[in-house]
Amino acid sequence: MPSTPIHDIELSYVDRGNGDPVVLVHGFPLDHRMWDAQIAAVARRYRAIAPDLPGFGRSGSRSNEAFTMEQFADDLAALLDARQVHTPVVMCGLSMGGYIALEFWKRHRSRLRGLVLCDTRADADSAAGAALRCQTADRVHREGPAVLIETMLPRLLTAATVAGRPEVVESLRGMMAGGDARGVAAASRGMAQRRDFTPLLAAIDCPTLVLVGGEDVISTPAEMAAIARDIPGARLVEIAGAGHLSPLEQPVAVSAALMQFLDGLPQ
Repeated sequence: MPSTPIHDIELSYVDRGNGDPVVLVHGFPLDHRMWDAQIAAVARRYRAIAPDLPGFGRSGSRSNEAFTMEQFADDLAALLDARQVHTPVVMCGLSMGGYIALEFWKRHRSRLRGLVLCDTRADADSAAGAALRCQTADRVHREGPAVLIETMLPRLLTAATVAGRPEVVESLRGMMAGGDARGVAAASRGMAQRRDFTPLLAAIDCPTLVLVGGEDVISTPAEMAAIARDIPGARLVEIAGAGHLSPLEQPVAVSAALMQFLDGLPQ
């Protein structure tokens, strides 16, 4: 897996295919592998770029107390520069990746061709939610990212997947345990500090796809439908048989929805 210097770290990434670029941004506390099926699908007709965010997967980490969503968005812009991507991209992010995609729209609008928001939220954390993220960060820093598996994994997947698809569960466990403790903790603190995008959704002026697992208990279908209603012209697709990690649980359906969106974008 190649890497490139980005600001003060080495950032690892996948870069496959040719054509219009599509950036796939993973969720917390995962890495680019959650997009494996979509990378393969996109790369058949487009250029798929999927990084491991700083502190996750094979990328380096920083000593910051918090990695903000703004910093992550700027890291992605720097990665595009390093890969000599000068045409506008489609930015696709899940959960934390969705928070970063929204920040990319805010900070780098001229570099954006389209937006895909998967199983994510537009609002900021409540005070209680932010406090819980900081407590989680402290525990990860002390004990390592594997401590998240017991508490998070059952909420990320449907009960049917947890009970009957051990290969998906084991893949997810490996990703969750594989990050750098300091980096994962810093990302949790950064999510606690993220801005409320709800009042800004109506200003999003690029084609947007909103994807949600029909059984997502973290970013519920109702919440995602509200995001789609607030973004002018956004299209909502609900993925049956999926929870919060719809690309992992229902890769064929998610890839089909993503490709239909990409193929329909104006040239």
